[in-house]
Amino acid sequence: MRKAHRTNSAIRRFIMTIIFLVLTVTFVSACGQQTTGGNGKLKITATTGMITDVVQQVGGEYVEATGLMGAGIDPHLYKASQGDVKKLDDADVIFYNGLHLEGKMAEMFEALEQRKPTVAVSSYLKEDQLHAAQDQSLGGHDPHIWFNVKLWMSATEVIRDTLVEKDPEHADYYKENAAAYIKELEQLDNYAREQIALIPEKARILVTAHDAFGYFGEAYGLTVTGLQGMNTMSEYGSKDVSKLRDYLVENKIKAVFIESSVPKKSIESVIEGARQLGHEVKIGGELYSDAMGDAGTEEGTYIGMVKHNVDTIVAALK
Repeated sequence: MRKAHRTNSAIRRFIMTIIFLVLTVTFVSACGQQTTGGNGKLKITATTGMITDVVQQVGGEYVEATGLMGAGIDPHLYKASQGDVKKLDDADVIFYNGLHLEGKMAEMFEALEQRKPTVAVSSYLKEDQLHAAQDQSLGGHDPHIWFNVKLWMSATEVIRDTLVEKDPEHADYYKENAAAYIKELEQLDNYAREQIALIPEKARILVTAHDAFGYFGEAYGLTVTGLQGMNTMSEYGSKDVSKLRDYLVENKIKAVFIESSVPKKSIESVIEGARQLGHEVKIGGELYSDAMGDAGTEEGTYIGMVKHNVDTIVAALK
């Protein structure tokens, strides 16, 4: 009897183990197959505000877009919080810039790629469209692609195609939204060219806190230089300040620009150095570089941000 009792107990434990494993596999499978949130929308998590804005423009009513980095946030230095990890884990699709912009999150994206669509919006760009990074240890390319509006059209196409693949039922909707938005971007690109052309050619020199505007300068005809390199993780020293100070004096540059996501004290030291040499330089205004403006404002959209930058630069240098 004792032997039979032990046998029955072993069988029950075996059956319970099988049931537990079946339930676990079913639960994991269900989680893996989930494609929409409780409201029927695709749950999208994006890193920067620029990407989040495009997702909202293309995805419209069929997506629930969440951005990790708000106004004034420097993506080069950004570290994901526990709340961010949950937003990434809950998402159906993740969009990030790539090109090492979100350098401290690279390993996280690599891990997430094994479980869900984790897409770099720079993935359609070819080698000859990208600028080489000055510091190769920070990544091979300049990540600030959104400053060339035509390159940002490519990011829009990446987002469109990803949404179509993930949610084919609404493919036509995403395609129509993307086409309409790209038309707006074409108008923005033309606006930038026309306005920058109003600046006298010799005055088309853009000096900023860090070298984020290389694509902008190439696309719209400006010579661009910054105190720091392309990545704000790189340090600047007294030699960098002296070099930029001398550049301002030699080229008789009268205006430099601060950035919303970079402390202005860095550029103020250059202004003071030029003043000590008898050359007056003013701050021409604040530009949005690695982050957009506050949500709900015109500058809180990609198009509004670019227009603000163009208008600010032209007003100071014209």
